[in-house]
Amino acid sequence: MGIVAGLGSSSEGTSVVVCDAESGAVLRQGYAPHPAAAPEGDPQAWLISLGEAATGGVLEGVQAIGVAAQQHGLLTLDAGGVLVRPALLGNDKRVQSAAAELTDALGGRAAWAEAVGSVPQAGQPLAKLRWLARNEPESAARVAAVLQPHDWLVWQLLGRPLRRTTDRGDASGTGFWSAATGEWRPDLVELALGRQAALPHVLAPAEPAGHTPEGLLISAGTGETMAAAFGLGVGPGDAVVSLGASGSVFAVHHSALADGTGTITSFADATGMHLPVVHTLNAVRVLRGTAEMLGTDLPGLSELALRSSAGSYGLVLLPYLEGERTPHLPHTAGTLAGLRRESMKPEHLARAAFEGMLCGLTDALDVLRGRGVEVRRVFLLGAAAELPAVQAIAPSLFGAQVVVPQPADYAALGAARQAAWALGVQQGALSPQQPPLWPAAASQVFDMAGEDLAVGQAVRQQYATVREQTHPGAFDAVQ
Repeated sequence: MGIVAGLGSSSEGTSVVVCDAESGAVLRQGYAPHPAAAPEGDPQAWLISLGEAATGGVLEGVQAIGVAAQQHGLLTLDAGGVLVRPALLGNDKRVQSAAAELTDALGGRAAWAEAVGSVPQAGQPLAKLRWLARNEPESAARVAAVLQPHDWLVWQLLGRPLRRTTDRGDASGTGFWSAATGEWRPDLVELALGRQAALPHVLAPAEPAGHTPEGLLISAGTGETMAAAFGLGVGPGDAVVSLGASGSVFAVHHSALADGTGTITSFADATGMHLPVVHTLNAVRVLRGTAEMLGTDLPGLSELALRSSAGSYGLVLLPYLEGERTPHLPHTAGTLAGLRRESMKPEHLARAAFEGMLCGLTDALDVLRGRGVEVRRVFLLGAAAELPAVQAIAPSLFGAQVVVPQPADYAALGAARQAAWALGVQQGALSPQQPPLWPAAASQVFDMAGEDLAVGQAVRQQYATVREQTHPGAFDAVQ
């Protein structure tokens, strides 16, 4: 079909991956950093980074480009299409009070979950609009249109046409688009901003955003999470667990999930399906903290943990070091239970840290399972997924096959795959309902042995008993 490129514009930099449109084989790559991450950003710097990443003929022969970008950024434009102020980015903690204020303004968490599939969060453009209205009223009064980073980059690549676009995946993270109905909620924009603003047209997964003046096809684009899922090739029956300082669990599902507690955020994906997400506040920070206590690093902690055995000699670590979102315990702290003379050894504490982190993530996974989401495989992402202790312990606790993909820029790959899809539809070679069948990501696969499931269930029961004794009823509302 030709040659396509995926642009991955993250908070750190821009990646360019050039692929054969039919086979998915990577032909060329490029990268350039962004300025240091901050709550506010200069979108022009993203364009400069894109140009630097594409130097040296990286885009030579490319016929279509897809764009994936950091989610939850807010770009506000005036009536002439000029930026009102620097972009407000996803890591802006100033807007937390605005999110809480909005939750009450519509009647509580259940009302928001029913309206748009999520409860207001500090990361969402919705909360940033309320913050802008409260703190910069002069800027808010100039806002005529709102975009997210991927929307803005696509608009720039197309030469700033009159029509601005987005896709259902990125739209689902705004807080004012419903994954269940597929429609914007302009009334919620007005609730947050105090006035209406123009919203981009939401494209179908294989629908192009347009063509550059040179005739290059630009696909719909999407957010980083949706692009990474598409690049990994996950589908129904697959869940993805992301191991950062905090954690997230999402799965491919056939429908949007409204959750009145706000535990599930109902995203859409890049293919026409849905990506319900559950977040935890504590993941690898638990391992790093324990490693510091024991005077070692993460590989050393993993080695220690493997000297212990399942159940950590009765030690249980509830990993709520920063409070917790799942279950909703925002003001709690972590708990170490089961201390006995025989369990007071470094290797047992190390094992308890891994088991506690993974049990916390399994709790999040079970929230999705409890809503009918099928999970046969769990993809583990993040550097910590390479630790032998994670790979040894995770399958029995998750109760599923664990897949650890080789490190790659899956968001950029997903953007390239989307570009190949739009190009194939334009050429008549692909259906709008069927994306190109690129090979699955190269991965290590970890299966459970026959007795592993029973061992994992025993560890989880030990953990759940301590959790319930320490925080009675914390999970009753979300299971």
